[in-house]
Amino acid sequence: MSETAGDTATRKVEAAEAAALDLAQLSDEERRDALFDVADAIEAEADAILAANEEDVAEAEAMLDRGEYSQALVDRLRLSESKLEDIAEMVRSVAEQDDPLGKTLSARELDADLELYKVAVPIGVIATVFESRPDALVQIASLALKSGNAVILKGGSEASESNRVLYETIVEAVGDAVPDGWAHLIEAREDVDTVLEMDDAVDLLMPRGSSEFVQYIQDNTSIPVLGHTEGICHVYVDSEADLDMAGDVAYDAKVQYPAVCNAVETLLVHEDVAAEFLPNIAARYRDAGVEIRGDEATREIIDAEAATAADWDTEYGDLIVAVRVVDSLDAAVDHVTTHGSKHTESIVTADADRAGRFMRSIDSASVFHNVSTRFADGYRYGLGAEVGISTGKIHARGPVGLEGLTTYKYHIEGDGHVVASYAGEDALPFTHEEFDGEWVPGRRSDR
Repeated sequence: MSETAGDTATRKVEAAEAAALDLAQLSDEERRDALFDVADAIEAEADAILAANEEDVAEAEAMLDRGEYSQALVDRLRLSESKLEDIAEMVRSVAEQDDPLGKTLSARELDADLELYKVAVPIGVIATVFESRPDALVQIASLALKSGNAVILKGGSEASESNRVLYETIVEAVGDAVPDGWAHLIEAREDVDTVLEMDDAVDLLMPRGSSEFVQYIQDNTSIPVLGHTEGICHVYVDSEADLDMAGDVAYDAKVQYPAVCNAVETLLVHEDVAAEFLPNIAARYRDAGVEIRGDEATREIIDAEAATAADWDTEYGDLIVAVRVVDSLDAAVDHVTTHGSKHTESIVTADADRAGRFMRSIDSASVFHNVSTRFADGYRYGLGAEVGISTGKIHARGPVGLEGLTTYKYHIEGDGHVVASYAGEDALPFTHEEFDGEWVPGRRSDR
């Protein structure tokens, strides 16, 4: 009897669960060397990877012509020689990050020769469902390997050929250096439904997609979910802004790469500077092919399409920007609070107090001062890469790198201590004193 999609997913998750225990025992050197092999293999297999990607892009462009896909999706899907070089360098960057495992997060003396250590460890088995970008598969697999986690990968069907070749390249590159079964690719929709039910084996789910998709995942599983949803990002040009700087920031945030989640979607401009600022940024946007949708106050200053209520809540992922004139910093904060997705916001102002007010008032994962929203990225944060940008608050927030893929456990080192000594009328007191120290198996601190 042939194996069904659900049976396939079950087998793969069980294999990943078994591999996770062995993977956690690998040294940092072993994990690092395996990642260097992955980077080399991606470069060596560039022709095969690009050929597979061309198939995906051709199909996506046909879907675009039929109005079923967006240009932004096609742009995210497309690979090139230079992009593959960037992907390989990203893998090497992950390899070179400090080992996230085995770190002593805190050390506390409970009593003489009785010491408690809080130590970083892998989460275990991570399952992720992600969108059309094939580089996401490499980022996620690399971060999982570096952090000692087994991983189940489910990419979008639009990138199926690219994902298969990239997955095979990664698994073959690490070979026997990594426990067999540490990474699996699933493709059928039924596989996802099966994984959602395996709360006894999967420790964390990381969906990347729309809010509706992430909500679907949360509603259909009891596994903890770390969601990456839309990036409805804002740039607010304050009354005290350097307008040349504001123009550069607003332009970069929209134009540098409009198809990604940290690109700005709404530009807010204080009414005191709108008449001077808007004509200049509008000219720059138009030269770059950006469509401007503005509120009434904006359209009194520049030519723009009339913004609808839906525009304030839309992630375009394209060369479109919504512009609104506000009468105060508080109004800018209120707009972001009402319409934002808790992803990334930026204020441009020369007034540090006003910047501080904005940054403290905004409840987003990343809030910037005088910089483009495009800096919200794991690589740019120095994390090596990211598995996604979490717009929630638990357990990780913002770009999720290696640290976000770890948890911790407690170790106690003692010398025959028993709880009875600390109970009753003659109970010994606990000292509960923090100290600087690293956990070493079988050895107490020599403070």
